Amino acid sequence: MRLVIGSDHAGFPLKATVVAHLRQGGHEVVDVGSFDPNPVDFPDIARKVAASITGEKAERGIMVCGTGVGASIAANKMKGIRAAVGHDVHSAHQCVEHDDVNVLCIGAQIVGAWLALDLIDAYLAAEFSTDPDFRRRVAKLHDMDKGA
Repeated sequence: MRLVIGSDHAGFPLKATVVAHLRQGGHEVVDVGSFDPNPVDFPDIARKVAASITGEKAERGIMVCGTGVGASIAANKMKGIRAAVGHDVHSAHQCVEHDDVNVLCIGAQIVGAWLALDLIDAYLAAEFSTDPDFRRRVAKLHDMDKGA
């Protein structure tokens, strides 16, 4: 799968572990920053992650910040993005299955590296359900993106 990953300074150390895991799993990974532990604003990184997805350079994205919350808020401001915080395996796969989430946000200060990798594996293995109820609800999200 083609993936894009981004982090702020709080997520920077965990991001290296995640990128190595993804590449070892055979995924193509585009890293949009940050590239060092110096302070960076997560909305700037979220914009880059979103642009990779909406520009069809990546199928899904992962953002790593301190709690995952700021990254999720920022990513969800971008049209075409459905971001969710995933701190448990069930949410990490169900957010894709039920809500067609395309950006998983993880809090490096909340979960450790082992759990982060399990979350990401669950997220990437999940597929959007064909259930008409879930399809209808996500279609309404698309309408909201259009201002309808």
